[in-house]
Amino acid sequence: MPKISKIEPTVPAIKQRKKVAAYARVSMQSERMMHSLSAQISYYSKLIQKNPDWEYAGVYADDFISGTNTVKRDEFKRMLADCEEGKIDIILTKSISRFARNTVDLLETVRHLKSMGIEVRFEKENINSMSGDGELMLSILASFAQEESRSISENIRWATKKRFEKGIPNGKFRIFGYRWDDDQLVIEPEEAEIVKRIFKNFLDGKSRLETEKEFAAEGITTRDGCRWVDSNIKVVLTNITYTGNLLLQKEYIEDPITKRRKKNRGELPQYFVENTHEPIIDMETFQYVQDEIARRKELGALANKSLNTCCFTGKIKCPHCGQSYMHNKRTKNGNMQEYWNCGSKKKKKVGDGCPVGGTINHKNMVKVCAEVLGLQEFDEEIFLREVDHIDVPRKYTLEFHMADGRVIKKDCPNTGHKDCWTAEYRAKTSEKRKKHGTNPKGASCFTGKIKCKTCGCNFRKATQPSATAQSGKAYYWRCAEHSNGCQTAGLREDVLKPLFADALGMTAFDDAHFRKTVDYISVLSATDLEIFKKDGTVTAVVYEPPARKCQPRTEEQKDHMRRLMKERWTPERRQKMSKNMKQLRKERGENWRIEK
Repeated sequence: MPKISKIEPTVPAIKQRKKVAAYARVSMQSERMMHSLSAQISYYSKLIQKNPDWEYAGVYADDFISGTNTVKRDEFKRMLADCEEGKIDIILTKSISRFARNTVDLLETVRHLKSMGIEVRFEKENINSMSGDGELMLSILASFAQEESRSISENIRWATKKRFEKGIPNGKFRIFGYRWDDDQLVIEPEEAEIVKRIFKNFLDGKSRLETEKEFAAEGITTRDGCRWVDSNIKVVLTNITYTGNLLLQKEYIEDPITKRRKKNRGELPQYFVENTHEPIIDMETFQYVQDEIARRKELGALANKSLNTCCFTGKIKCPHCGQSYMHNKRTKNGNMQEYWNCGSKKKKKVGDGCPVGGTINHKNMVKVCAEVLGLQEFDEEIFLREVDHIDVPRKYTLEFHMADGRVIKKDCPNTGHKDCWTAEYRAKTSEKRKKHGTNPKGASCFTGKIKCKTCGCNFRKATQPSATAQSGKAYYWRCAEHSNGCQTAGLREDVLKPLFADALGMTAFDDAHFRKTVDYISVLSATDLEIFKKDGTVTAVVYEPPARKCQPRTEEQKDHMRRLMKERWTPERRQKMSKNMKQLRKERGENWRIEK
């Protein structure tokens, strides 16, 4: 008989296609560069889509963005996010310099993609990040790309310097009060009036903060519709461009890789170009304003009329934080309190905060200053003349550094809390506590309701461990004078609630009904209570405290006690105890057991 074998149908395995994306970038804004970016996008779109083994995952393109970092490269960051989500298997790019000009960023990004199994192919250098020598080649070539970027930056800096030497500004910068008409700055009349007003306010003695509030009240905004604030008012007051002249290279880029801008404070030459455009402010006025700014800076807070200053402003220093102490006022218990604390608290200085801590009471400090100066009454003029500054080396201690070089230390305790407890306020608070209890925030229905018949004080809530309570702790109510000798026994809350519920005819204890019905509870003794209702009736109830429940000792505890007894009950101690008992019997006679 012939042998028959069945041949099962086979389904050819479909090869999984790779998800491929491309990245393109141009750094300069020009028609030629825009054409280059379009060409890159078109080229990579066709290249990916015509490969049957690849699945098109898109082209990510950043235009007019530097490759020295990834902060502003939105498309680059979007591509990396898609990689994290598994949408890309391979990334194509024209060259290392298109991908990144920062060696560190390049290697970190490629290594991160490699850890996720994502391959990066650099077409110009013919490098595959997954190959064995790929990372070595990337490191070398990326360094070249970074140095090329640095070289380009140096060339641009050289060209900028040459323009500055000819009096040509580096581009058409924005400045409030002017607009560009071709290559010439032209005055914007409405904005120029605001600039003149800023200078006039400053010359009239107003602070920048006062000008800020004035503009906000009148709805005057910047060119972009934003509120005028201290910082941009300062920019206007210090910008020499308003005099019709240009000062070039006021800032410079410190490093071409980080692109960090830095104010030029003499590191590089500056170029002053005169009479380049129509002025809004004359040079004499501008220079007077600069001198006034310097004068006010030297005076510090005392120069700002909008601040609440006094003779101590800027005089009290924290030697640890380097900050001046700040003057504050607050109302507590109806009394105005003045105090000083370290400026690092308000300025939110980074770190663990001021190690001194605490505040300085203003009135106490005035008294201490008078003592140091040898005066009956404090005198501001003498203080300003005699005292250079005051350091606060530790809490409640003042270190006076005198103008003649002497250093005097004085204690200045903070008695603000004590000072506010006047006899009138103390009586008012006492009456309030008697009526409403002493713990209004965590008050229960019993707060202020349970009163001691013996001393007339309210009962206060306390917590202590309990063997009879399910939670292992019980809430007790004790007389406020318990610690001062009042013998009235405490009451367990879990026993009081069912007792009062039964006396008031409630099926279960209800807080609202108790408050509505009961005026107060009078505690006569350890067991006798009286409920005084709001309708004038009085109900007597008997309180039965729960029986004490002793926890039986475990075998381990018993063994421990036995060992202790054996260790402590030595023959010497036994002999001494026997001798003492014999002497006691001899002195007391037959009644030695009864006597105490």
